[in-house]
Amino acid sequence: MLIHPEINPVALQLGPLAIHWYGLTYLAAFGLFFFLASLRLRHEPYASITGPGAWSRRDIEDILFLGVMGVVIGGRLGYCLFYKPGYYLSHPLEIFFVWQGGMSFHGGMLGVLASQLWFARSRHRPWLQVMDFIAPCVPTGLAAGRVGNFINGELWGRFSSPDLPWGMVFPHSGSMLPRHPSQVYQFLMEGLLLFVLLWLYARGPRKMGQVSGAFLVGYGVFRFIAEFFREPDDFLGILALGMSMGQWLCVPMIGAGVWLWVWASNRPLRT
Repeated sequence: MLIHPEINPVALQLGPLAIHWYGLTYLAAFGLFFFLASLRLRHEPYASITGPGAWSRRDIEDILFLGVMGVVIGGRLGYCLFYKPGYYLSHPLEIFFVWQGGMSFHGGMLGVLASQLWFARSRHRPWLQVMDFIAPCVPTGLAAGRVGNFINGELWGRFSSPDLPWGMVFPHSGSMLPRHPSQVYQFLMEGLLLFVLLWLYARGPRKMGQVSGAFLVGYGVFRFIAEFFREPDDFLGILALGMSMGQWLCVPMIGAGVWLWVWASNRPLRT
């Protein structure tokens, strides 16, 4: 049985300035996205697009800026709407209290979709072309976020068998019984494994929308599996059919991904 090391959330203290590990993982996520997106410029079909629709490094900068805005706004609103709608309806001003915590991946994803729709229209590009471009660059950022969750000792897993070799005690959970280190599971599945699969898949000749559909299905499936090991939010618990809120949010995500992939497969190959 392992004990969570209870790492100091502050990575570096410079006088009154505290640099938190969680902030560093966000910087790592943005840096990895920029690096991978720069590599994507050399991949087809983007490398062959010329004229007014040609892709450049400036596009990556704009995509990243808008994406960050979409993650923050969408993630916060998604948490308030999906997880605590009654509370925030009664305390609307606290929606803006982001320092108190509370972000939703699914809400952040919707925010990113909206921000990239605006980007695509402003650049007169097909929206799915933009989403296919960024989809393989996202999982490493998700992996970085899970590292931050582990360092903070948050979003721990459900109780595990006492003889599970990697079962871990999270003192912040209020229990000294071993749990699944679900942050590590999500790091491996939604982060590294999804990145490898999606990056390789995107390198081949794909119809517009197929890479985006593959991302929705891949993330939805891996997150659905991980939720079996992750402790549900204490104010929600297990919902209908023995599923958590995270799993219920993955169901339409997987369905949308399957539909998008099939729809794209029936369209002609284009850029």
